[in-house]
Amino acid sequence: MRVLIIEDSDSIVRMIQALMSGRGHEVKSAGSGARGIEEALAWKPHAILLDINLPGAFDGIQVCEKLRADATLKDTPVIIISAMNDEEVKRKAFTVGATAFYDKPFSPLALLKEVESLQRRSVPSF
Repeated sequence: MRVLIIEDSDSIVRMIQALMSGRGHEVKSAGSGARGIEEALAWKPHAILLDINLPGAFDGIQVCEKLRADATLKDTPVIIISAMNDEEVKRKAFTVGATAFYDKPFSPLALLKEVESLQRRSVPSF
């Protein structure tokens, strides 16, 4: 399964990469919203893990909106991982098309289970 991580914290990216690649998933990352959009359009991941608070022109909410506007990515699961966890932020995330929302700090194993459950539900073959 191809998993794209759009996150500016190197330590979180490394932890998720180790976890996902250790289970046989192919993982790429982007440290900004703009780079994440470019990577998603070029690579067509099966799942996207997305922080809300990102450097640059696009925050995670805007990234999710842009991903949902693209015909090739509109059905790709987007899992938000964020320390911005008030109800208004969560409402916005789900309104623009987030599949799930994990508060930081999050359980790495719970996140892995979420991604792998998406694989069983929506990705036909690898």
